[in-house]
Parts: sequence; C-alpha cells; structure tokens
Amino acid sequence: MLEIVRNHRRLMLFVLLLLVFPSFVFFGMESYSSFMNNANDAAKVEGRVITNAEVDNAMRMQSEQMRQALGASYDPRQFENAETRRALLDGMIQERLIANEATRLHLTVSDAHLQEAIMAIPAIAQLRSADGKFDVDGYRQLLGAQGMTPEQFDARMRFDLSTQQLVRSIAATDIIPASLIDRLIAIRDQQRVVQAVTYKPADYAARVTPDEAALKAYYDGHAAEFAVPAQAKVEYLVLSADSFAQGVTVTPEELQSYYEQNKKRFQTAEERQASHILIVSPKDAPAADRAAAKEKAAKLLAEVRANPASFAEVARKNSQDPGSAEKGGDLGTFGRGAMVKPFEDAVFALKKDEISDLVETDFGYHIIRVTGIKASETRPLDAVRAELEKEIRTQKATKQYGEAVDQFTNTVYDRSESLKPAAERLKLSIQTATGVTRQPNPALGQSPINNEKVLAAIFSDDVLKNKRNTEAIQVGPNTLVAARVAEYQPATTRKLEDVKDELRAKVVAQEAAALARKAGEARVAALKQAPSDEGFGAPLTVSRSQAGDLPGAALEAVMRADTSKLPAFVGVDLGANGYAVLRINKVQEGAKPDAARRQADIRQLEQIAGQSQFDAYYQNLKSRSKVQIIRPATAPAEG
Repeated sequence: MLEIVRNHRRLMLFVLLLLVFPSFVFFGMESYSSFMNNANDAAKVEGRVITNAEVDNAMRMQSEQMRQALGASYDPRQFENAETRRALLDGMIQERLIANEATRLHLTVSDAHLQEAIMAIPAIAQLRSADGKFDVDGYRQLLGAQGMTPEQFDARMRFDLSTQQLVRSIAATDIIPASLIDRLIAIRDQQRVVQAVTYKPADYAARVTPDEAALKAYYDGHAAEFAVPAQAKVEYLVLSADSFAQGVTVTPEELQSYYEQNKKRFQTAEERQASHILIVSPKDAPAADRAAAKEKAAKLLAEVRANPASFAEVARKNSQDPGSAEKGGDLGTFGRGAMVKPFEDAVFALKKDEISDLVETDFGYHIIRVTGIKASETRPLDAVRAELEKEIRTQKATKQYGEAVDQFTNTVYDRSESLKPAAERLKLSIQTATGVTRQPNPALGQSPINNEKVLAAIFSDDVLKNKRNTEAIQVGPNTLVAARVAEYQPATTRKLEDVKDELRAKVVAQEAAALARKAGEARVAALKQAPSDEGFGAPLTVSRSQAGDLPGAALEAVMRADTSKLPAFVGVDLGANGYAVLRINKVQEGAKPDAARRQADIRQLEQIAGQSQFDAYYQNLKSRSKVQIIRPATAPAEG
C-alpha cells in the first residue's frame, strides 16, 4: 500500500489536497490548526512551535551519544524515559527564549570569529590538506550529510555564537567578595569531632509479636507491596544495520578504491624545524627606521652566509625576538598555518640547512634557516585495512537496512496477525521474551523489548486485545522492533494467606524500628539534661567532605547542629537501620588550602554563582514570555 503512495506522489498529493481542503471550508482553519497542534506539538514559545518530532529527535541523538560514550554499560532506560524527555523539552524552551532575546538585543559575531569557531571543529579542520588548501567539496558533502548547506551552517553557527555571548555575559556578572569566599571555604572545611551510638532495630525485634489483626492491617494498608503486575510473553523481530553487517563482504577492489578516496585522512602534514634572526621594524615605522633595520639585517645575512655554522651565535647576540634569541633563534617544529604567510612561504621553499634571503613581515626583517624537515607521510593500506573494512561494511549494511525498512514496516502493519511474514521476507529470527511488564523489567536487561516506547505499544488495546503486531518502532540508530503478545497474565494481588510469613517479617521490622527510634529519642533528651559519654564509640573527626563511617543523614545532622555549647547532642532517624545518637565534642578549623586549591575553589564558586545568576535571569525571562506546554512530555510520542 505504501509503495503505491511512494510511486505516485504527485497523484496522491492531489488526492490529499481534495480531501484536506474541504476540512478548512467546513470546520475553519483555526479548528484544523488546533487539531494538528494537539496531535503533533509539544510546546509553543512566543508563538513558535516545538514539535514532538523535534523532542523525539533530540531523545534519539542524546541516547546515541550516551551509547557511544558508555559502550557495553549503556542502559537505554536511563536516557529514554519521561523525565529525560521533559528535561530535553525544558532545554529546548530555554534555547528558544535565549535565542529570541539575543535577536532582540541584536547580538552578532564577526566573520573572523565565525570562521575561527568553524575551523575549531575537528571534522572540519581535517578538511585542510598538508599544503594548506581547504577541501570545499568535502565541506559541502560533510554538511550535506547533515541536511545543510554551507550558508545554513554559517547562519546556525553565527546564531549559536551570539546566544553564547548572552549566556556568558550574564553568568560573568556575579562577583563574589574575597571575604565571602574565605568564609565559604572555612565552612566547607570545618571539622567536628563526634562520637556515635546506634540503636538497632534487630535488638528490639524479639519484643515484637504481631497478631492476626496487625498482619491484616498492614496487608490492607500496603496492598501495592503484594501486587503482581500484568505480564506478557512477547514475540518480536529486530531489524538493524548490525544484523546486515554480519553478511556483508568487502572485496579487495572496494577496499583499494575506498582507501584512495579517503587517503587524505591518513596523511600527516609536512613539518619543518627552523631558526630565525629578527630585526624588529613595525610596518608603520618611519621609512628611515625601516631602511636602517633592513640594512642591519642585510649585514647579518651576509655574515651568516659567509659562515653558516655561526647562525645560532649570531641569533643569540643580534635577534630581537625575545622568545627565540636565547635559543639561537630556534622556533621548534611547525606545520603550515602556524606562522604569518610570508614567513611560512619562505620556510617551506627552503631546503634543509639553506638560509633564506631577507623576509619582510609586519614584525620586521627575518633571516631564516631550515634545520630539519619532516616529510608528509601517508599510512599504507595495510595499516588501516581493518578500520576501512569496518567502515565499508557499516556503510553497506546501513544501505541494506535503509532498503529493508519500508518492507519491514509495511509487512508488520499489513500482515498484523503474525510476525512470520516479515520474518520470512527479510530472513529474520522471531525472538521471545518472558516476564515483560508495562514498566522496564531489570531482569530483561538491555533487550530491545525493554524500551518504554515498545512497552507502551505492547500493552496498548490494539495489540493486547486485538492480538495484532505493534508497528515498527525505532529503539536506536538504524534499529527497528516489532512485537506481538503470545501470552498475557492480568495484574493480580497475592492473597493474605500466601504472604503471611512475608507480612510477619515486615511488621516486626516496622515495629522494631519504631522501638529503636523511641529509645534513641529518649536517650537524646536525657543527654541534653545530663551530658555523658557512656556507651558512645571512639571519637571520629568528620567534615562536609570527609564523612568517615557516618551515614549521609548523620553527617548532615552533625554539620547542621548548633555547637555554641559543647558537648552537643543530636539524634538521626536512619529508617530500617535504626536511630543514631551523636555527641559533638569539638569544632576545629580544617587545613587551609594551598594557592592552587584556593584558585580551583574560587573558580568553582564563581561558576556556581554564575549559574545561579543565569537561572534567575532565565526564570525572569520565562515569566515575561509566552510559553505554553501543549502536550506534557511524559512519554515518547507515539507513531
């Protein structure tokens, strides 16, 4: 069916226009627009729409970036959920508002700054060849693969750089006084000497004997703890580029051709080591001064040509370049693009140990000697064979995957009563997963079924009740999944009679923890009336950055405690771990940070203050802007 649409696009466009146009006549443009918004829009910022498709794309990009960064430890459930989706939508709203403000303030960047930023991108910097020429065609191809022209990319980069100006200018406005910095560092590093005693629930468990009424009360009040979620046995198919890669072959001819096309990637640019003698003469200096400088440089040139071995000594005595003179004029090794053009042209025109004529630049007059040449090298095919074979295999597999996507999508939809037709057509294996629940199941690990979008489709009415295939769902780059329910078990609640032992353990633990808490609270009250160190453990020195053996809640209570009168006592409920009573014996200053640590602390505090300043600015900007969340981003968009 979809193949007919694809092969007759003009005809189908005409038919669609005939169907859609009357809807404007009968229902009005506003109603139609409202319907489309409700279906496809996530938010509006000052009248501009952020679509669910844009949020979906951002989700996919972030998930793929994390997959590449984490490798085998990547868990899609951490990055493909409602919280991540909402955070991404919030970020997109923020980006739109900041961009609007940058436009309103007429912020822009110079052409030079734009070019510098673009050339700092590694993938683009690689397009400059060893001779300094830029591969314009390669640049266009690189951007074309991302769906952009150079003009569009320039505009986007210029826009991004201008918004960064606004963000940096706001974040840099908060200045922290040195006295406050010292106070914050002192508070952070302050140490407190404490002793602890813990009242453990296990010591009180023997006192608890729950009766039937107590068990029933707990069961009725905590029914969710005994619920068994709906589960399904699921059959599914996975279509991925990786599966095609296993069957791809790479011929020697293909490998050689691909190597020749990508040879520039494996070339190292020619580098040269040079020394120079500089007689300073700025280009705006009086003519007489420039003539005198040139005359002096000419005499030095004659001297080193008469005795080349004296070059380093002459440079030490006469060169006016403070950075290289003491090193005999040595500038080290460099490639093209590192020096001003007249100097570079002269260096790369010389042979080893050859001395140049006078070279004039904006700095003055140079005498240059090339002391070493590191020729451009190209890694041979054998050295990069495995890398290139992998790339070719991936490209072929991706192409095969792209050709199979429509077949897979159409077949699982048109033959929704079974996955077998799609499996047979594309030579895929039907896989099975048990214990599939509405929420990701840790037992299923990184199975493609354990994906929120797939699970939402599996437990939808159409799939569950009508026993149909799900649609083809993208779960990662070049990866589609389709599934169907083979067996289904509705949600149930375990009966009280079946969970009595579990109930008894829970009630005992709950009551024992309450007794431990009561005993601990009584001890704190008594100690405040009559301080004592009886029963406490060995003294422990702690700080906000050094907790020692103290649990986090206990450390927080210790550092928050009023220490105007010592010893001071605090109590902390540790839940199932009991109740801690803490005696604070002493408060002392921590070691003062050295200069490097202090500077790092200052930078961190300034970053925190800057972020706080920006957050306040953004909240104010948001409050005075028109922002509308049309569809709460609680789940990935369907379809």
